[in-house]
Amino acid sequence: MAEIIRRSKPLSVSPLKSSQPLGASLALLGLNRAIPLLHGAQGCTAFAKVFLVRHFREPIPLQTSALDPISSIMGADDSLLAGLRTVCEKHHPAAVGLLTTGLTEAQGADIHRVLREFRERCPEFQAVRIVPVNTPDFSGCLESGFAAAVTAMIAEWVPSANHPDALGHPSLTKAGKKPGQARQINVLCGSSLTPGDLEALRELIERFGLHPVLLPDLADSLDGHLDAEDYHPLTTGGTPLAAFTTLGDAAATLVIGASLDRAADLLHERTGVPTHRFPHLFGLEATDRLVMTLAGIADQSVPATVARQRAQLQDAMLDTHFLLGRARIAIAADPDLLHGFSQLLAEMGAEVVVAVTSATTPTLAQLPLKQVQIGDLDDLETLARERDAELVIGSSHALDAANRLAAPLLRAGYPLHDQFGGYQRAWIGYRGARQALFDLANALLSHAEHAVAPYHSFYSGKADARPEVRHGATPTFADSGRWH
Repeated sequence: MAEIIRRSKPLSVSPLKSSQPLGASLALLGLNRAIPLLHGAQGCTAFAKVFLVRHFREPIPLQTSALDPISSIMGADDSLLAGLRTVCEKHHPAAVGLLTTGLTEAQGADIHRVLREFRERCPEFQAVRIVPVNTPDFSGCLESGFAAAVTAMIAEWVPSANHPDALGHPSLTKAGKKPGQARQINVLCGSSLTPGDLEALRELIERFGLHPVLLPDLADSLDGHLDAEDYHPLTTGGTPLAAFTTLGDAAATLVIGASLDRAADLLHERTGVPTHRFPHLFGLEATDRLVMTLAGIADQSVPATVARQRAQLQDAMLDTHFLLGRARIAIAADPDLLHGFSQLLAEMGAEVVVAVTSATTPTLAQLPLKQVQIGDLDDLETLARERDAELVIGSSHALDAANRLAAPLLRAGYPLHDQFGGYQRAWIGYRGARQALFDLANALLSHAEHAVAPYHSFYSGKADARPEVRHGATPTFADSGRWH
Protein backbone atom coordinates (compact mmCIF):
# COMPACT_ATOMS: atom_id res chain seq x y z
CA MET A 1 0.00 0.00 0.00
CA ALA A 2 1.43 3.35 -1.02
CA GLU A 3 1.33 6.32 1.33
CA ILE A 4 -0.31 9.35 -0.33
CA ILE A 5 1.41 12.66 0.45
CA ARG A 6 -0.96 15.58 -0.11
CA ARG A 7 -0.01 18.94 -1.53
CA SER A 8 1.40 21.36 1.01
CA LYS A 9 2.45 24.30 -1.19
CA PRO A 10 0.04 27.19 -1.85
CA LEU A 11 0.99 27.25 -5.55
CA SER A 12 2.41 25.08 -8.32
CA VAL A 13 6.02 25.53 -9.37
CA SER A 14 6.64 24.11 -12.85
CA PRO A 15 3.20 22.45 -12.97
CA LEU A 16 2.81 18.79 -13.81
CA LYS A 17 -0.96 18.91 -14.08
CA SER A 18 -2.74 19.58 -17.38
CA SER A 19 -6.31 20.80 -17.20
CA GLN A 20 -9.57 18.86 -17.35
CA PRO A 21 -10.87 20.77 -20.42
CA LEU A 22 -7.72 19.69 -22.27
CA GLY A 23 -8.33 16.05 -21.39
CA ALA A 24 -12.00 16.22 -22.37
CA SER A 25 -11.03 17.88 -25.67
CA LEU A 26 -8.62 15.02 -26.34
CA ALA A 27 -11.39 12.47 -25.80
CA LEU A 28 -13.72 14.31 -28.21
CA LEU A 29 -10.96 14.34 -30.83
CA GLY A 30 -11.26 10.55 -30.91
CA LEU A 31 -14.71 10.78 -32.52
CA ASN A 32 -15.32 11.13 -36.24
CA ARG A 33 -16.48 14.54 -37.54
CA ALA A 34 -16.45 16.06 -34.06
CA ILE A 35 -15.32 19.34 -32.57
CA PRO A 36 -14.84 20.42 -28.93
CA LEU A 37 -16.36 23.77 -27.93
CA LEU A 38 -14.79 25.27 -24.80
CA HIS A 39 -17.10 27.63 -22.94
CA GLY A 40 -14.76 30.27 -21.56
CA ALA A 41 -12.26 32.96 -22.42
CA GLN A 42 -10.45 32.76 -25.73
CA GLY A 43 -7.10 32.18 -24.04
CA CYS A 44 -8.31 28.93 -22.46
CA THR A 45 -8.94 27.41 -25.88
CA ALA A 46 -5.80 28.92 -27.39
CA PHE A 47 -3.66 27.25 -24.73
CA ALA A 48 -5.28 23.85 -25.28
CA LYS A 49 -4.93 24.18 -29.05
CA VAL A 50 -1.22 25.07 -28.89
CA PHE A 51 -0.61 22.26 -26.40
CA LEU A 52 -2.20 19.63 -28.67
CA VAL A 53 -0.74 21.00 -31.91
CA ARG A 54 2.79 20.85 -30.49
CA HIS A 55 2.26 17.32 -29.22
CA PHE A 56 0.63 15.77 -32.30
CA ARG A 57 2.07 18.17 -34.91
CA GLU A 58 -1.35 18.17 -36.59
CA PRO A 59 -4.13 20.76 -37.06
CA ILE A 60 -6.45 20.48 -34.05
CA PRO A 61 -10.11 21.55 -34.39
CA LEU A 62 -11.18 23.53 -31.31
CA GLN A 63 -13.76 26.28 -30.89
CA THR A 64 -14.59 28.69 -28.07
CA SER A 65 -17.48 30.80 -26.87
CA ALA A 66 -14.87 33.58 -26.44
CA LEU A 67 -16.18 35.31 -23.33
CA ASP A 68 -15.22 38.94 -22.85
CA PRO A 69 -15.05 40.74 -19.46
CA ILE A 70 -18.63 42.01 -19.71
CA SER A 71 -20.24 38.67 -20.52
CA SER A 72 -18.10 37.00 -17.87
CA ILE A 73 -19.73 39.20 -15.23
CA MET A 74 -23.20 39.91 -16.60
CA GLY A 75 -23.90 36.40 -17.92
CA ALA A 76 -22.50 34.18 -20.65
CA ASP A 77 -25.61 32.36 -21.89
CA ASP A 78 -25.95 34.46 -25.03
CA SER A 79 -22.31 33.90 -25.94
CA LEU A 80 -22.72 30.14 -25.59
CA LEU A 81 -25.92 30.07 -27.62
CA ALA A 82 -24.25 32.08 -30.37
CA GLY A 83 -21.19 29.83 -30.29
CA LEU A 84 -23.26 26.66 -30.60
CA ARG A 85 -25.27 28.09 -33.48
CA THR A 86 -22.14 29.23 -35.33
CA VAL A 87 -20.41 25.84 -34.97
CA CYS A 88 -23.48 23.87 -36.09
CA GLU A 89 -24.32 26.22 -38.94
CA LYS A 90 -20.81 26.67 -40.32
CA HIS A 91 -19.17 23.26 -39.86
CA HIS A 92 -22.11 20.78 -39.77
CA PRO A 93 -20.43 18.46 -37.25
CA ALA A 94 -21.70 15.02 -36.28
CA ALA A 95 -20.84 15.72 -32.64
CA VAL A 96 -19.98 18.72 -30.47
CA GLY A 97 -18.35 18.47 -27.06
CA LEU A 98 -19.61 21.33 -24.88
CA LEU A 99 -16.94 21.79 -22.19
CA THR A 100 -16.72 24.25 -19.33
CA THR A 101 -13.57 25.95 -18.08
CA GLY A 102 -12.51 27.42 -14.75
CA LEU A 103 -13.99 30.82 -15.63
CA THR A 104 -17.48 29.58 -16.44
CA GLU A 105 -17.49 27.08 -13.57
CA ALA A 106 -16.62 29.88 -11.13
CA GLN A 107 -19.32 31.99 -12.75
CA GLY A 108 -21.87 29.21 -12.17
CA ALA A 109 -22.81 28.58 -15.80
CA ASP A 110 -25.45 25.86 -16.30
CA ILE A 111 -24.52 24.35 -19.65
CA HIS A 112 -27.24 21.69 -19.45
CA ARG A 113 -29.97 24.33 -19.17
CA VAL A 114 -28.43 26.40 -21.97
CA LEU A 115 -28.27 23.31 -24.17
CA ARG A 116 -31.98 22.64 -23.64
CA GLU A 117 -32.67 26.26 -24.55
CA PHE A 118 -30.56 25.87 -27.70
CA ARG A 119 -32.56 22.81 -28.73
CA GLU A 120 -35.78 24.77 -28.34
CA ARG A 121 -34.54 27.80 -30.26
CA CYS A 122 -32.75 25.91 -33.04
CA PRO A 123 -34.71 22.76 -33.93
CA GLU A 124 -32.95 22.64 -37.31
CA PHE A 125 -29.82 21.34 -35.54
CA GLN A 126 -31.48 18.40 -33.79
CA ALA A 127 -29.35 15.95 -35.80
CA VAL A 128 -26.14 17.34 -34.26
CA ARG A 129 -25.26 15.31 -31.20
CA ILE A 130 -24.05 17.61 -28.40
CA VAL A 131 -22.56 16.23 -25.20
CA PRO A 132 -22.18 18.65 -22.24
CA VAL A 133 -19.32 17.97 -19.80
CA ASN A 134 -18.45 19.93 -16.68
CA THR A 135 -14.65 20.21 -16.65
CA PRO A 136 -13.40 22.89 -14.23
CA ASP A 137 -9.67 23.29 -14.68
CA PHE A 138 -9.12 24.19 -11.02
CA SER A 139 -9.70 20.54 -10.05
CA GLY A 140 -8.77 17.16 -11.49
CA CYS A 141 -6.29 16.76 -14.33
CA LEU A 142 -6.08 15.74 -18.00
CA GLU A 143 -6.88 12.14 -17.08
CA SER A 144 -10.02 12.97 -15.10
CA GLY A 145 -11.27 15.35 -17.82
CA PHE A 146 -10.76 12.63 -20.42
CA ALA A 147 -12.67 10.13 -18.29
CA ALA A 148 -15.49 12.61 -17.65
CA ALA A 149 -15.95 13.10 -21.40
CA VAL A 150 -16.06 9.34 -22.08
CA THR A 151 -18.60 8.91 -19.28
CA ALA A 152 -20.73 11.73 -20.70
CA MET A 153 -20.67 10.16 -24.20
CA ILE A 154 -22.00 6.91 -22.80
CA ALA A 155 -24.60 8.71 -20.68
CA GLU A 156 -25.87 10.73 -23.66
CA TRP A 157 -25.55 8.26 -26.51
CA VAL A 158 -25.97 4.78 -25.02
CA PRO A 159 -29.41 4.92 -23.38
CA SER A 160 -31.21 1.91 -22.00
CA ALA A 161 -32.94 -0.20 -24.64
CA ASN A 162 -36.20 1.22 -26.00
CA HIS A 163 -35.95 4.43 -23.96
CA PRO A 164 -35.27 7.91 -25.34
CA ASP A 165 -32.17 9.70 -24.19
CA ALA A 166 -32.00 12.77 -21.99
CA LEU A 167 -32.48 15.12 -24.92
CA GLY A 168 -35.53 13.34 -26.32
CA HIS A 169 -33.70 11.63 -29.18
CA PRO A 170 -34.74 8.10 -30.19
CA SER A 171 -32.96 5.24 -28.50
CA LEU A 172 -29.54 4.53 -29.95
CA THR A 173 -29.39 0.97 -28.61
CA LYS A 174 -30.99 -1.59 -30.88
CA ALA A 175 -32.41 -4.82 -29.55
CA GLY A 176 -30.94 -8.04 -30.85
CA LYS A 177 -27.55 -8.88 -32.29
CA LYS A 178 -26.65 -8.32 -35.92
CA PRO A 179 -24.91 -11.11 -37.85
CA GLY A 180 -21.25 -11.34 -36.91
CA GLN A 181 -21.47 -8.96 -33.98
CA ALA A 182 -20.88 -11.70 -31.41
CA ARG A 183 -17.20 -11.25 -32.30
CA GLN A 184 -17.24 -7.53 -31.51
CA ILE A 185 -15.26 -6.26 -28.53
CA ASN A 186 -15.86 -2.84 -26.98
CA VAL A 187 -12.66 -1.16 -25.77
CA LEU A 188 -12.85 1.85 -23.45
CA CYS A 189 -9.48 3.53 -23.94
CA GLY A 190 -7.95 5.66 -21.18
CA SER A 191 -5.92 8.82 -21.66
CA SER A 192 -2.64 7.01 -20.93
CA LEU A 193 -2.88 5.17 -24.28
CA THR A 194 -1.14 6.83 -27.21
CA PRO A 195 -2.31 6.46 -30.82
CA GLY A 196 0.56 4.00 -31.21
CA ASP A 197 -0.73 2.02 -28.21
CA LEU A 198 -4.20 1.88 -29.73
CA GLU A 199 -2.86 0.61 -33.06
CA ALA A 200 -0.95 -2.14 -31.24
CA LEU A 201 -4.02 -2.99 -29.16
CA ARG A 202 -6.25 -3.20 -32.24
CA GLU A 203 -3.76 -5.50 -33.99
CA LEU A 204 -3.55 -7.77 -30.94
CA ILE A 205 -7.33 -8.10 -30.66
CA GLU A 206 -7.69 -8.79 -34.38
CA ARG A 207 -5.14 -11.64 -34.13
CA PHE A 208 -7.79 -13.51 -32.14
CA GLY A 209 -10.39 -13.02 -34.89
CA LEU A 210 -12.24 -10.35 -32.90
CA HIS A 211 -13.47 -6.94 -34.07
CA PRO A 212 -12.52 -4.10 -31.70
CA VAL A 213 -14.56 -0.91 -31.38
CA LEU A 214 -12.27 1.62 -29.70
CA LEU A 215 -13.88 4.42 -27.72
CA PRO A 216 -12.46 6.97 -28.30
CA ASP A 217 -10.22 6.04 -31.23
CA LEU A 218 -7.27 8.44 -31.34
CA ALA A 219 -5.36 5.93 -33.47
CA ASP A 220 -7.68 6.74 -36.37
CA SER A 221 -7.96 10.51 -35.93
CA LEU A 222 -4.58 11.60 -34.54
CA ASP A 223 -2.21 8.97 -35.93
CA GLY A 224 -0.50 11.47 -38.25
CA HIS A 225 -1.92 10.99 -41.73
CA LEU A 226 -2.43 13.23 -44.76
CA ASP A 227 -5.96 13.88 -46.01
CA ALA A 228 -7.12 14.84 -49.46
CA GLU A 229 -8.11 18.25 -48.08
CA ASP A 230 -5.47 20.63 -46.80
CA TYR A 231 -7.57 21.61 -43.81
CA HIS A 232 -10.77 20.29 -42.30
CA PRO A 233 -12.59 22.08 -39.45
CA LEU A 234 -13.67 18.75 -37.92
CA THR A 235 -11.87 15.58 -36.90
CA THR A 236 -11.12 13.14 -39.69
CA GLY A 237 -11.25 9.56 -38.53
CA GLY A 238 -12.04 8.30 -35.08
CA THR A 239 -15.01 6.41 -33.64
CA PRO A 240 -18.16 7.05 -35.74
CA LEU A 241 -21.31 7.90 -33.78
CA ALA A 242 -23.01 4.92 -35.42
CA ALA A 243 -20.70 2.68 -33.36
CA PHE A 244 -22.63 3.63 -30.22
CA THR A 245 -25.62 1.71 -31.61
CA THR A 246 -23.65 -1.54 -31.47
CA LEU A 247 -22.03 -1.34 -28.04
CA GLY A 248 -24.81 -3.45 -26.53
CA ASP A 249 -24.24 -6.21 -29.11
CA ALA A 250 -20.60 -6.91 -28.23
CA ALA A 251 -19.29 -10.12 -26.67
CA ALA A 252 -17.31 -8.23 -24.02
CA THR A 253 -15.99 -4.83 -22.99
CA LEU A 254 -12.32 -4.21 -22.21
CA VAL A 255 -11.62 -1.23 -19.95
CA ILE A 256 -8.04 0.08 -20.12
CA GLY A 257 -7.29 2.42 -17.25
CA ALA A 258 -8.66 2.66 -13.73
CA SER A 259 -9.76 6.23 -14.48
CA LEU A 260 -12.56 4.80 -16.65
CA ASP A 261 -14.17 2.70 -13.91
CA ARG A 262 -17.18 5.00 -13.69
CA ALA A 263 -17.65 4.93 -17.46
CA ALA A 264 -17.35 1.14 -17.40
CA ASP A 265 -19.99 0.86 -14.67
CA LEU A 266 -22.38 3.00 -16.68
CA LEU A 267 -21.81 1.08 -19.92
CA HIS A 268 -22.37 -2.23 -18.16
CA GLU A 269 -25.56 -0.87 -16.60
CA ARG A 270 -26.86 0.27 -19.98
CA THR A 271 -25.85 -2.77 -22.06
CA GLY A 272 -25.26 -5.71 -19.73
CA VAL A 273 -22.13 -6.65 -21.71
CA PRO A 274 -19.50 -8.49 -19.56
CA THR A 275 -16.68 -6.18 -18.52
CA HIS A 276 -12.97 -6.96 -18.12
CA ARG A 277 -10.93 -4.24 -16.40
CA PHE A 278 -7.22 -3.56 -16.76
CA PRO A 279 -5.58 -0.75 -14.74
CA HIS A 280 -2.89 -0.63 -17.46
CA LEU A 281 -1.25 -2.84 -20.09
CA PHE A 282 2.42 -2.25 -19.19
CA GLY A 283 4.76 -5.18 -18.73
CA LEU A 284 4.59 -8.97 -18.82
CA GLU A 285 1.96 -9.70 -16.18
CA ALA A 286 -0.62 -7.19 -17.44
CA THR A 287 -0.17 -8.26 -21.06
CA ASP A 288 -0.45 -11.95 -20.09
CA ARG A 289 -3.78 -11.22 -18.46
CA LEU A 290 -5.04 -9.39 -21.54
CA VAL A 291 -3.92 -12.16 -23.90
CA MET A 292 -5.56 -14.88 -21.82
CA THR A 293 -8.76 -12.81 -21.59
CA LEU A 294 -8.86 -12.47 -25.38
CA ALA A 295 -8.17 -16.18 -25.80
CA GLY A 296 -11.09 -16.95 -23.51
CA ILE A 297 -13.45 -14.59 -25.32
CA ALA A 298 -12.45 -15.93 -28.73
CA ASP A 299 -12.38 -19.54 -27.44
CA GLN A 300 -9.10 -20.28 -29.16
CA SER A 301 -5.43 -20.78 -28.33
CA VAL A 302 -2.89 -17.96 -28.29
CA PRO A 303 -1.50 -17.31 -31.81
CA ALA A 304 2.11 -18.39 -32.36
CA THR A 305 3.16 -14.83 -33.28
CA VAL A 306 1.90 -13.53 -29.93
CA ALA A 307 3.66 -16.31 -28.05
CA ARG A 308 6.91 -15.46 -29.83
CA GLN A 309 6.55 -11.79 -28.87
CA ARG A 310 6.23 -12.92 -25.27
CA ALA A 311 9.44 -14.93 -25.55
CA GLN A 312 11.19 -11.89 -27.02
CA LEU A 313 10.08 -9.78 -24.06
CA GLN A 314 11.39 -12.39 -21.64
CA ASP A 315 14.76 -12.33 -23.38
CA ALA A 316 14.82 -8.51 -23.15
CA MET A 317 14.08 -8.77 -19.43
CA LEU A 318 17.08 -11.07 -19.00
CA ASP A 319 19.29 -8.77 -21.07
CA THR A 320 18.42 -5.58 -19.20
CA HIS A 321 17.91 -6.71 -15.63
CA PHE A 322 21.61 -6.18 -14.76
CA LEU A 323 21.14 -2.45 -15.42
CA LEU A 324 17.52 -2.00 -14.34
CA GLY A 325 17.65 -4.14 -11.22
CA ARG A 326 17.94 -1.76 -8.22
CA ALA A 327 18.04 1.27 -10.54
CA ARG A 328 16.67 4.38 -8.82
CA ILE A 329 13.87 5.92 -10.88
CA ALA A 330 11.81 9.13 -10.51
CA ILE A 331 8.43 9.32 -12.26
CA ALA A 332 6.08 12.27 -12.86
CA ALA A 333 2.81 11.31 -14.58
CA ASP A 334 -0.97 11.16 -14.33
CA PRO A 335 -2.22 8.28 -12.12
CA ASP A 336 -2.92 5.65 -14.83
CA LEU A 337 0.45 6.17 -16.51
CA LEU A 338 2.20 6.19 -13.13
CA HIS A 339 0.53 2.87 -12.31
CA GLY A 340 1.73 1.31 -15.55
CA PHE A 341 5.35 2.41 -15.24
CA SER A 342 5.57 1.48 -11.56
CA GLN A 343 4.37 -2.05 -12.36
CA LEU A 344 6.77 -2.44 -15.29
CA LEU A 345 9.72 -1.29 -13.17
CA ALA A 346 8.67 -3.50 -10.25
CA GLU A 347 8.83 -6.53 -12.55
CA MET A 348 12.45 -5.63 -13.33
CA GLY A 349 13.45 -5.04 -9.71
CA ALA A 350 13.97 -1.32 -10.20
CA GLU A 351 13.26 1.03 -7.32
CA VAL A 352 10.89 3.95 -7.85
CA VAL A 353 12.33 6.38 -5.33
CA VAL A 354 10.12 9.32 -6.38
CA ALA A 355 6.54 9.13 -7.69
CA VAL A 356 4.78 12.45 -8.32
CA THR A 357 1.30 12.62 -9.79
CA SER A 358 -1.17 15.34 -10.70
CA ALA A 359 -4.33 14.41 -8.80
CA THR A 360 -5.67 12.08 -6.13
CA THR A 361 -7.45 8.91 -7.26
CA PRO A 362 -8.68 5.86 -5.31
CA THR A 363 -6.18 3.55 -7.02
CA LEU A 364 -3.02 5.39 -5.93
CA ALA A 365 -2.89 3.59 -2.60
CA GLN A 366 -2.76 0.25 -4.44
CA LEU A 367 0.43 1.04 -6.37
CA PRO A 368 3.56 -1.04 -5.63
CA LEU A 369 5.29 2.04 -4.18
CA LYS A 370 6.22 3.36 -0.75
CA GLN A 371 4.97 6.91 -1.33
CA VAL A 372 3.12 8.91 -3.95
CA GLN A 373 3.41 12.70 -3.88
CA ILE A 374 0.55 14.85 -5.19
CA GLY A 375 2.51 17.76 -6.58
CA ASP A 376 4.42 19.33 -9.44
CA LEU A 377 7.75 19.08 -11.24
CA ASP A 378 9.45 21.14 -8.54
CA ASP A 379 8.54 18.41 -6.05
CA LEU A 380 9.92 15.84 -8.49
CA GLU A 381 13.26 17.65 -8.74
CA THR A 382 13.59 18.22 -5.00
CA LEU A 383 12.80 14.63 -4.04
CA ALA A 384 14.87 13.14 -6.87
CA ARG A 385 17.92 15.09 -5.72
CA GLU A 386 17.41 14.03 -2.10
CA ARG A 387 16.98 10.36 -3.03
CA ASP A 388 19.71 10.13 -5.71
CA ALA A 389 17.47 9.23 -8.64
CA GLU A 390 19.40 7.92 -11.64
CA LEU A 391 16.70 8.37 -14.30
CA VAL A 392 13.57 10.49 -14.74
CA ILE A 393 10.36 9.47 -16.53
CA GLY A 394 8.04 12.33 -17.50
CA SER A 395 6.81 14.65 -20.22
CA SER A 396 8.90 17.17 -22.14
CA HIS A 397 8.19 19.66 -19.35
CA ALA A 398 10.42 17.56 -17.06
CA LEU A 399 13.49 18.11 -19.25
CA ASP A 400 14.81 21.13 -17.35
CA ALA A 401 14.54 19.30 -14.03
CA ALA A 402 16.30 16.25 -15.48
CA ASN A 403 19.11 18.43 -16.83
CA ARG A 404 19.64 20.06 -13.46
CA LEU A 405 19.70 16.59 -11.89
CA ALA A 406 22.22 15.41 -14.52
CA ALA A 407 19.91 12.43 -15.12
CA PRO A 408 18.52 11.08 -18.41
CA LEU A 409 14.85 11.67 -19.24
CA LEU A 410 12.59 9.02 -20.76
CA ARG A 411 9.76 11.02 -22.28
CA ALA A 412 6.21 9.76 -21.69
CA GLY A 413 2.78 11.33 -21.24
CA TYR A 414 1.58 14.78 -22.36
CA PRO A 415 3.06 16.85 -23.87
CA LEU A 416 5.97 15.50 -25.93
CA HIS A 417 6.92 18.50 -28.01
CA ASP A 418 10.72 18.41 -28.20
CA GLN A 419 10.97 15.17 -30.18
CA PHE A 420 9.20 13.80 -33.25
CA GLY A 421 6.83 10.85 -33.11
CA GLY A 422 6.20 10.67 -29.39
CA TYR A 423 2.47 10.25 -29.96
CA GLN A 424 3.14 7.16 -32.09
CA ARG A 425 5.22 5.43 -29.40
CA ALA A 426 3.68 2.11 -28.28
CA TRP A 427 4.29 1.29 -24.60
CA ILE A 428 1.81 -1.55 -24.12
CA GLY A 429 1.87 -5.23 -24.99
CA TYR A 430 4.88 -7.48 -25.30
CA ARG A 431 6.53 -5.40 -28.02
CA GLY A 432 5.90 -2.10 -26.28
CA ALA A 433 7.32 -3.37 -22.97
CA ARG A 434 10.36 -4.82 -24.77
CA GLN A 435 11.18 -1.48 -26.39
CA ALA A 436 10.56 0.36 -23.12
CA LEU A 437 13.11 -1.86 -21.35
CA PHE A 438 15.68 -1.24 -24.08
CA ASP A 439 15.11 2.51 -23.87
CA LEU A 440 15.37 2.52 -20.08
CA ALA A 441 18.60 0.51 -20.13
CA ASN A 442 20.12 2.62 -22.91
CA ALA A 443 19.28 5.81 -21.03
CA LEU A 444 21.11 4.51 -17.97
CA LEU A 445 24.06 3.41 -20.09
CA SER A 446 24.38 6.83 -21.68
CA HIS A 447 24.74 8.47 -18.26
CA ALA A 448 26.77 5.76 -16.56
CA GLU A 449 29.16 7.28 -14.02
CA HIS A 450 29.82 4.21 -11.91
CA ALA A 451 32.08 2.27 -14.31
CA VAL A 452 34.97 0.40 -12.71
CA ALA A 453 38.36 2.02 -13.36
CA PRO A 454 40.72 -0.10 -15.52
CA TYR A 455 43.25 -2.22 -13.65
CA HIS A 456 46.96 -1.63 -14.35
CA SER A 457 49.25 -4.37 -13.06
CA PHE A 458 52.25 -3.15 -11.06
CA TYR A 459 54.31 -5.60 -13.15
CA SER A 460 53.66 -3.51 -16.26
CA GLY A 461 56.71 -1.36 -15.59
CA LYS A 462 54.77 1.91 -15.22
CA ALA A 463 56.19 4.11 -12.52
CA ASP A 464 52.78 4.94 -11.10
CA ALA A 465 51.41 1.37 -11.38
CA ARG A 466 53.35 -0.16 -8.47
CA PRO A 467 51.51 0.36 -5.18
CA GLU A 468 53.24 1.42 -2.02
CA VAL A 469 53.91 -1.72 0.02
CA ARG A 470 54.81 -1.58 3.69
CA HIS A 471 58.18 -3.04 4.64
CA GLY A 472 57.93 -6.77 5.08
CA ALA A 473 54.38 -6.97 3.67
CA THR A 474 53.36 -9.10 0.70
CA PRO A 475 51.57 -7.29 -2.16
CA THR A 476 47.96 -8.41 -2.51
CA PHE A 477 45.32 -8.05 -5.22
CA ALA A 478 43.72 -5.25 -3.22
CA ASP A 479 47.08 -3.40 -3.17
CA SER A 480 47.14 -3.33 -6.95
CA GLY A 481 44.60 -0.54 -7.13
CA ARG A 482 41.90 -2.64 -8.86
CA TRP A 483 39.10 -0.85 -6.99
CA HIS A 484 40.66 2.62 -6.88
